[in-house]
Amino acid sequence: MSRGGQGLARVAVVVRAGAAPMWWLGVFAAGIGVLVPGVTGRRIGVMAGAALFVVAVAVVASHRRKRYVALVGSAARAAKHDVLQDRAVSVRNWRRGHRWWLLLGFLAALGSAFAVPAAGGMLLAGCGTGLRLKAAWLGRRERDEDALLWVRADWLAADGGRPAGKAVRAYRSTGIAAGDAAPGGARRRTAALV
Repeated sequence: MSRGGQGLARVAVVVRAGAAPMWWLGVFAAGIGVLVPGVTGRRIGVMAGAALFVVAVAVVASHRRKRYVALVGSAARAAKHDVLQDRAVSVRNWRRGHRWWLLLGFLAALGSAFAVPAAGGMLLAGCGTGLRLKAAWLGRRERDEDALLWVRADWLAADGGRPAGKAVRAYRSTGIAAGDAAPGGARRRTAALV
């Protein structure tokens, strides 16, 4: 980066990056899994899957929340020469770095259907939903603080794409209009021209 600036990725975008693939792979695996009678039978498999879905949503949505709160509280203002990463680049980087884990999760969810139909897929979908809820929680924090949260891209890469991992020492903040993603990491909607 020129003049000492750092590459910054949006925290909420990185958190949200895994939500859609986990959700859709989980739904697909559960849909295929429900076709297999399995050891426990479909009814027990779906009931177990529903319980796993709820637990996964709660655990993933609340995981490391204290760490996020501490990092948000100590966020420093981004420097003039920091480079803000586009939403699409952050999402692509996270998904590329985790593609094998996503594939293994999907295969494990499919394989588990032979024992407990649909449960593995519902667990994976619950993890995706939990990530979406965590990103929404971060979005509410960003609106309350009237500032978007960013993490250094090199720290993110060093910690395997975890925006609240050990390598991440602090967040940076910008105004609410910075970047191309809305609070919470969703695409920024542009007003239609009249």
